[in-house]
Amino acid sequence: MTPPSRRQALARGAGLVLLLGSHELAWGATIVAVRIWPARDYTRVTIESDQALAATHLLLDNPPRLVVDFEGLGLNAALRELVGKVRADDPFISGVRVGQFQPRVVRLVVDLRQAVAPQLFALPPVAAYQHRLLFDLYPAQEPDPLLALLRDKERDKERGKEPDKDGATRPAPSASVAATGGASAASASAPSVVPPATSAPEPATRAERQRVNRLTIIALDPGHGGEDPGAVGPTGLREKDVVLAIAMQLRDRLNAQPNVRVMLTRDADYFVPLHERVRKARRVQADLFISLHADAFFRPEARGASVFALSQSGATSGAARWMAERENGADLVGGVNVAVKDEHVMRTLLDMSTAAQIKDSLRLGQHMLARMGRVGALHKAQVEQAGFAVLKAPDIPSVLVETAFISNPEEEAKLRDAAYQARLVDALASGIARYFAANPPLARTRSL
Repeated sequence: MTPPSRRQALARGAGLVLLLGSHELAWGATIVAVRIWPARDYTRVTIESDQALAATHLLLDNPPRLVVDFEGLGLNAALRELVGKVRADDPFISGVRVGQFQPRVVRLVVDLRQAVAPQLFALPPVAAYQHRLLFDLYPAQEPDPLLALLRDKERDKERGKEPDKDGATRPAPSASVAATGGASAASASAPSVVPPATSAPEPATRAERQRVNRLTIIALDPGHGGEDPGAVGPTGLREKDVVLAIAMQLRDRLNAQPNVRVMLTRDADYFVPLHERVRKARRVQADLFISLHADAFFRPEARGASVFALSQSGATSGAARWMAERENGADLVGGVNVAVKDEHVMRTLLDMSTAAQIKDSLRLGQHMLARMGRVGALHKAQVEQAGFAVLKAPDIPSVLVETAFISNPEEEAKLRDAAYQARLVDALASGIARYFAANPPLARTRSL
């Protein structure tokens, strides 16, 4: 009889290990949760454990796959759950396999739909999380975002989702349905993921190059997302869900206007680092940047909407400073790979704010506050200022809108209500229109 090959022996060994109970393999760190966050931009896989994990990874071709080996780890039921968490519409992952590769090494094989540029990094415990090991799967070739904005509109026409003259499209996910907490609610609120192209996109046509110069582009930034739920209301309404629902409705409303295109920094439930939100807006040469949030305070009686702009000389109030510190801490919870924060990125966030940008931001914020005051209470009647990292695009008027206090039971109920969301969207769209009426956007400085 021919002796079995080493590969056959390993496969049989792994099969035997899979038959063992988890208590027989529990040593070292213990996996407490696994999560997969698919999106058009990238897919994140999170492995949470009670101790820091040691891991190495390797990219293989034909077929493309990512191999991750975890040292000093035993296979358990939580880790096996990854296999069933892959969504059919995930643009990057087609499947996951996991097994006990060696007595103290668990091997995870991620089957890929396309070539990726993976980032693997670890995070220490923070907020409600224990140790996290994350690997982010980015496309090997990043598409041109301006061209994507144009072609998304064409896809909407083909699918019958083109907004009518009143801004109506398919019903947007309502926070009253989707934002009650839990993984199933998160997936229900997220639209189907649109896979990016697996090969180089077709170059822009002459007509597309002409159209992009006439566009007014608005960047909408639903705060938090993915690993970072943001604030949570008394009955479990999550900030990340309600602001995404509002942003998608506002996008449809604005996209109904001629020559207006909206770029969402996220269009599903996944996390986007603060510096990446700024970079996305700058890559499409946005005329405005509006970050949407739902306020929270340790006293439930706090109430009212607020609008914030950047400050070069300190916060205008203690509350504004506290709010900026809270929002700037989102990267710690959401999980950012500090290795990619190169000198250019840090300089963008720290040194590139301009007096002109702040002046225009204050004008925009005041127009929006005036309209929001007709919908509900205002926390402050004037635009406040503080050092929000997400507002530091030097060439884009930028504001951060706190739609209401989600920590207030009455305002949480309003944020959950579809009719209130619609009135809030009307107010935000009207404030934007009033700003552009007085401050027409400039022509694009970059062509496709």
